[in-house]
Amino acid sequence: MQGVRIYEIPNCKMVSSGIGSFGEENFNLFLQWFSGRPQGVFPKDFLFFDEAGGGLHWLYLYEEGMEVPAEFGVIDFTGGLYAVTTDIDQKTDIDALNAQVDEFLNANGFERDKSRPDLGNIITPPAARETMGYSQMDYYTAIKAKG
Repeated sequence: MQGVRIYEIPNCKMVSSGIGSFGEENFNLFLQWFSGRPQGVFPKDFLFFDEAGGGLHWLYLYEEGMEVPAEFGVIDFTGGLYAVTTDIDQKTDIDALNAQVDEFLNANGFERDKSRPDLGNIITPPAARETMGYSQMDYYTAIKAKG
């Protein structure tokens, strides 16, 4: 059984929280805003550490006609392939996760794509989180074909 799967996120527009951190006003507003949106089959928010900005950056998939609060911007997102793994949020052994991803990439003709950020996404619905007592997180590693 493989513990790594490949997803493709197309080039798209995303609503941006701006650079920040949990507990800050813009992140609280962003969470409140997207949590009030209709829930689909998959969560549409992604989080990553923005090296250039020195903080976390939260994104939400923009849909045509969506009303976006003035506090947030809409940005162009460069998509591509991602190797995706799942673990328990805030309890992940990142070294072990990275080793698993690298082994998969090497065996399947891929390598990490440093031109795009790695992303995170909490996939656990509130009802499941309440039962389990924790959240699961998908870790998206940006990848490309070798060569």
